[in-house]
Amino acid sequence: MRFALILSEVGTGLRRNVSMVVSVVLVTFISLTFVGVAILLQMQIDQMKSFWYDKAQVAIYMCTATSGGDNCAGGEASQDQIDAVKAQLDSPTLAPFIEQYYFEDHEQAFENFQQQFAGNPVTDYVTADLLNQTYWVNLVDPTQSDVLVESLSGLAGVESVTDQRSYLEQIFSILNAASYTAIGIAALMLVAAVLLIATTIRLSAFSRRRELGIMRLVGASNRFIQTPFILEGIIASLIGSVLAGLAIVAIVKFFVRDFLVPSLPFTSFVNLGDALLVVPILIVLGAVLAAFSAKFAITRYLKV
Repeated sequence: MRFALILSEVGTGLRRNVSMVVSVVLVTFISLTFVGVAILLQMQIDQMKSFWYDKAQVAIYMCTATSGGDNCAGGEASQDQIDAVKAQLDSPTLAPFIEQYYFEDHEQAFENFQQQFAGNPVTDYVTADLLNQTYWVNLVDPTQSDVLVESLSGLAGVESVTDQRSYLEQIFSILNAASYTAIGIAALMLVAAVLLIATTIRLSAFSRRRELGIMRLVGASNRFIQTPFILEGIIASLIGSVLAGLAIVAIVKFFVRDFLVPSLPFTSFVNLGDALLVVPILIVLGAVLAAFSAKFAITRYLKV
């Protein structure tokens, strides 16, 4: 009977403050969506690191006729210089660090360049002799690329030795910045949600001040009086949390899986399983947020 009465009070409060409840739902939905996006971005970064770091290669660029630097003083790398680099890669010093390597000459580099930049006007101005002949090296442990850089950078005919992971770090830095931005926006929105929930409860209590006074006169406990207000905040916040969870699933399904995956087939992306792991986190976070806000509003402002 007491439970039915509490539910009746909750329904009354929600009906009397529909506009504020909708505001709480929307703010909670937006803020938790940003939280979910930030979590997914971190998952995506971790997946891309594990996927691409193992595939990252070390590129040993041989000098071209237009290359500068002390190692390229003689112009384009000669066959003897190219063979000297190969001998170093096969030496007992470097061979244990190398899983495999292959050589790309001018013609192969030009063919790959045309495929990569097909339709770009730059292909009309670049010729094969302008592109570096390159040794592409896969390491047993990609984190040990410094061994190759230190051993080969000073050889005659070598323009540069580049670890592709340095390019990946720039991409991951951008993704991390986006993730931190989402977290910052989410934090601001969560503060707004707390204030809205507290305001909604205060308005709800004000609209029922006569009923609350009667409850106190007849000896109703503080717990009995507080519970409907707490439930109102939790219900509104849970609706927003569920909507945020659905938004996260929709983002992964329609944007990531249906758009990004076909467009970038050689990259690992988060899947629906990852999205479903985020959903309960958002729901629990929404419930905790609402309970905290409701309790804060009651003890701080209502003096119940």
